[in-house]
Amino acid sequence: MGTLFGILGSIEVRRDGVPVDVGHAMQQRVLAALLADTDRAVSIDALVDRVWGDAEPWHGRRRLYGYISRLRTVLAGDGMTIARERGGGYRLTADPSLVDVHRFRDLSDRARRATADEQAEALWREALGLWRGSAFAGVDTAWFNAQRQLLDAERLAAQLDLVDVRLRLAQHDRMVSELVARAEAHPLDERVIGQLLLALCRCGRQAEALQEYERARRRLADELGVDPGVALQRLYGRILAGDPDLSGDPDPSGGPDPTAAHAARAARADAPSADEEAEAEAEAEGEDVSGSAVNPATGRQLVPRLLPADRFLFVGRETELDEACRLFDADAPGPLTLLVTGPAGVGKTAFAVRTGHRLASRYPDGQLHADLRGFGDEPADPFTVLGAFLRALGVRGGTVPAELTGRIHLYRSLLAQRQILVVLDNASGPHQVRDLLPSGVGCSAVVTSRTTMAELDCRRLALDVLDSATGLALLREMLGPDRTDAEPESARSIVETCGGLPLAVWVAGARLAARPHWPLANVARALADEERKLDELAVGNIAVRASLELTYRGMTAPTRHALRLLSLLPGPDFAAWALAALLDVDVSEAEGVVDALVEVHLVQVGSVGAIGVRYQLHDLVRLFGRERAERAVHHQDRTAALARLLGAGLHLADLAADTLSVDFQGISQADLVSWRVSPADAGRLLADPLAWFTEERQFLIEVAEQALDRAEAAPVAAGLATALTTLFQVGGHFDDWERLQNRALKAALSNDDRHSAAKLHRCLGELTTILDRYPEALNHFEQALLLSEDQGPGHRAGATAGLAYVHRLLGQYPLAVLHFERAAELARQAGNVNCLVYATNGLGVIDLEQGRVETAVERFTECLRESRVAGYRPGEAQALRCLGQSHRERGAYPAAADAYRQAFVISADLGDRLTATHAACWLGDVLVRQGEHREGRRLLAQSLWTYREFGNLWGEAATLYALAEAQLALGRPTLARRRAEAAVRIWRQIASHTWLAVALDTLATAHTQTGDHPAATRARDEAAELRSA
Repeated sequence: MGTLFGILGSIEVRRDGVPVDVGHAMQQRVLAALLADTDRAVSIDALVDRVWGDAEPWHGRRRLYGYISRLRTVLAGDGMTIARERGGGYRLTADPSLVDVHRFRDLSDRARRATADEQAEALWREALGLWRGSAFAGVDTAWFNAQRQLLDAERLAAQLDLVDVRLRLAQHDRMVSELVARAEAHPLDERVIGQLLLALCRCGRQAEALQEYERARRRLADELGVDPGVALQRLYGRILAGDPDLSGDPDPSGGPDPTAAHAARAARADAPSADEEAEAEAEAEGEDVSGSAVNPATGRQLVPRLLPADRFLFVGRETELDEACRLFDADAPGPLTLLVTGPAGVGKTAFAVRTGHRLASRYPDGQLHADLRGFGDEPADPFTVLGAFLRALGVRGGTVPAELTGRIHLYRSLLAQRQILVVLDNASGPHQVRDLLPSGVGCSAVVTSRTTMAELDCRRLALDVLDSATGLALLREMLGPDRTDAEPESARSIVETCGGLPLAVWVAGARLAARPHWPLANVARALADEERKLDELAVGNIAVRASLELTYRGMTAPTRHALRLLSLLPGPDFAAWALAALLDVDVSEAEGVVDALVEVHLVQVGSVGAIGVRYQLHDLVRLFGRERAERAVHHQDRTAALARLLGAGLHLADLAADTLSVDFQGISQADLVSWRVSPADAGRLLADPLAWFTEERQFLIEVAEQALDRAEAAPVAAGLATALTTLFQVGGHFDDWERLQNRALKAALSNDDRHSAAKLHRCLGELTTILDRYPEALNHFEQALLLSEDQGPGHRAGATAGLAYVHRLLGQYPLAVLHFERAAELARQAGNVNCLVYATNGLGVIDLEQGRVETAVERFTECLRESRVAGYRPGEAQALRCLGQSHRERGAYPAAADAYRQAFVISADLGDRLTATHAACWLGDVLVRQGEHREGRRLLAQSLWTYREFGNLWGEAATLYALAEAQLALGRPTLARRRAEAAVRIWRQIASHTWLAVALDTLATAHTQTGDHPAATRARDEAAELRSA
């Protein structure tokens, strides 16, 4: 039998089945530390750390030599040697099959390669039979605890692989109780849950399987805030549908099916374990995750549902709807585009939306929708629409391409393998839609336009006006059959005078519906008279205009004035606060006015979101209102109304940013605000500032852009663009940020507005820093300082701090210290505590990176205290993260983890996902370092996804570096080398020399462990050269 060495349980040695006394507990630890790395050298430092951890005794190394000497004596002649290595350290040499952990891993590898399930089952049982309890039982040091967790994970993976084999061998009826117990022990492991569901289903207990899934779903949502992954959801769906392939019944012939067995083996070989699957997803190198459009919380592809709500007042068009659906049923070699044409007011938008909802089930990957506003003053451009579509598809922040061509290519790539319906409403011509049409064969598009677009490759469907019967049916829906049927001739006259245009009928019908005492004959006569007047003037869209004019005259003067001012608004929709600003009234009064306009169908309810109702104007109504505004509203009154709107937008954006407390600049823009929403209204609107910004983002951008075209309003527009910085940053809307502020900067420079230009340069410096474009960032901050020379210290402090931060990232420490100290002094002069904290924290980071840990901790502690006193939560989170880095540097991993967790909670509460990811990334790193590999690698996986989603290269490199360290800790130097090489590439690309040196050290270690010593030497030499530069 020979001598066997065991660490999968208590540490033991057996010679011919009889236990061997290998000495006291500390001597057993030394043996176990060497057995874990059989045939590999272990340094003296590593042995000391493994055996004692942080509690190394006096003369610990001398004791270590004594323990090894005694072990050599006790185990002499047992086929095991402990030799001193030339470079220091020891190597235990033995037949790996005599050490239970190595035999377990060998049997596991053979089981995974087995060609028959019966053979695999036997190998798995033998491998798991080697376990006598928890690995290294009774030993408590950081290294042994980490190894224990790793081995426990390997044991669980082996148990689950054995379950897979037994399920294929139809042993489900003997496994349910075992699987129930394992699911209770591992309630968040989706592979465990899936195996239980499958066993229950195969035992005919489908109802219990569905209940188990629901319990698991709730638990995942409550504890992790995520939905079950794709595999578990797919299994649930198959159980729910009664999929017969889940039965697991053997071949009815009674004999084995070689083809099926081969397929099962192939599937098993191709399907990694849960750990391997998560790791592969997390650590995919070079993969463009921005294009994956996968929800990081759920692991599922994002499915956009952008179609507006279907209209309840939709009458007729059944023939046309059937024809549209029939066209989409027809075979086509590529994506199909349907162009719906017809005159203004004929109901193209309602028809396209109704068609989209009918077809939605055929496009399970989602529906995109955009109002192109092709016939308005401000048509939507493809660049902006593509940005919105890409975000809806899951592309975030810095990964949205800055050029039109890049957006088109990414959009087409995302749609290439999906089934998505794209609805493009109100296009003026092919130039507006060509870049937005999908190219994937599973996709289709519906386009509406007043033009036939002869050059567009599509199928066409022309909408005509409603016939008399359908028009009457629409009127009957609005007024009720009794009232309509009581005056059939008048009803028919209304429909005919409206020209069969649904919009005209809606407006006329709404007027009657609002006045139930009016006879239909009154409106019929008035419409006919109005149409004759318009006909004499040869005015276009006579039928619609007649209906609009009649309704307009019947409204109160304040309501007419509201319609005129609303027609001046940019963008496709608006909220009541915008009308309040235009009218110079409070929001509740504006809501009453807009309700009156909704009642007569001149304004439509577009959507009801988190902060309330958003309204829309049909483009014909907008045109009508603008014509009336030009006649009835003086130019200075129109300008004053738009100035109030701009001031209200700036006021609310500033308040929203202040609520989040992310900005440290401390520059007030109160002098630019000409009109404010009342405190009560502002509090209600901004109860959730991020939700408010999500709904108002596009409107605010268009308000600012509209104002930039007016020289007198440009400074306030620049203020609004600046105020949106925090909201752009937290939401990751980097493309909008860059586009708007670059346009505002151009306007400020052309107007010689140095004050606005300085602010915008500073904000763009922040943006380019986040996007790792450091030379651009330096230029922006330097220009901001140059332009603000004649301004107060508060205006220069933020730009100086930003300049210092970039110099630190580039490893230019003397310059960074100079500017941080200058920023701190300017912040003191300005009384800006937030900026002072930011600058002090930056000096602490430099101390930390240069090895002055205690000095750094003093600075970070001061920053934490000052941030809490000032209520500056981002500063508090930053100080906690930096304290975590300090604890990590000391090796105090539990304290570091606690600091990172606190920082994560604060950033998450602020809605700042990117900053929260900084904390999550380093938390994952220290968890791995203290042996919590599974949770640590999960956090690193999440962090890598988020950094790539935001296009943050520095964070991506930091995560890859941490993953490299994790792989080294797991004894996987090849994987570690690949991760470290990826981190080195990125830090070299962005010229972050300090961290490039750190990654090169890790790369050198990986090269050494894979035996590539020349490469290791080159990496170490480069790191040393960087540090000495």
